[in-house]
Amino acid sequence: GSDSERRSKPTHSNDAHPSSMQTVLALAALFSTASAFMAPMNGAVTTPSKTVVKAFETELGVQPPLGFWDPLGLLKDADQEYFDRLRYVEIKHGRIAMLAVLGQIVTKAGIRLPGTIDYAGTKFTDIPTGFGAFEKVPANGIFQIIIFIGILELGVMKDNAYDSPGPGDFPGDFRNGALDFGWDKFSDDVKMRKRAIELNNGRAAQMGILALMVHEQLGVSLWPGGI
Repeated sequence: GSDSERRSKPTHSNDAHPSSMQTVLALAALFSTASAFMAPMNGAVTTPSKTVVKAFETELGVQPPLGFWDPLGLLKDADQEYFDRLRYVEIKHGRIAMLAVLGQIVTKAGIRLPGTIDYAGTKFTDIPTGFGAFEKVPANGIFQIIIFIGILELGVMKDNAYDSPGPGDFPGDFRNGALDFGWDKFSDDVKMRKRAIELNNGRAAQMGILALMVHEQLGVSLWPGGI
């Protein structure tokens, strides 16, 4: 029938028993199935979410071979502020992962601090690589590490720390007027290239440290000679 005939038919919504979960689920299934076959109104094929997502397809980090890749749909209805927040978190996690991988490389190479880590005489050379370190590092040492990370998170690793007048030039810019290393002397193209390198290295490091952690727990170390 026509749309007017369908709208004129009574829905009998009051006949359903309010406590019948099966009836509610059946109606929900019918509605979702019917809506799947509804054609777009006025022939529109572009949705706001697609327009928003398309705005991020030229952002830093969108490059071969994957290009724009958002399998979880995190950017489906995102605005620029939300995207910048995700990029900020990605960069920070990438930097932490790079330090973690470097830490494993250094300790596996036998490079350790001299002396002892506690009054009981535990030497730095006695602390193994990976999860085994938690069994050797004293509780007070772990507590100090957590406090140090908290200080960095709340007071240093921010794009407006040290009473700087405003946020950095881009998400993850933690210079805050204190550190520069000649960044302002680079051209815009060089800056973008270096930021892309850091972003990709951080992504690789996140996958790398995850693989090292998983294989260690499986008892199959990726390091020659074991963890």
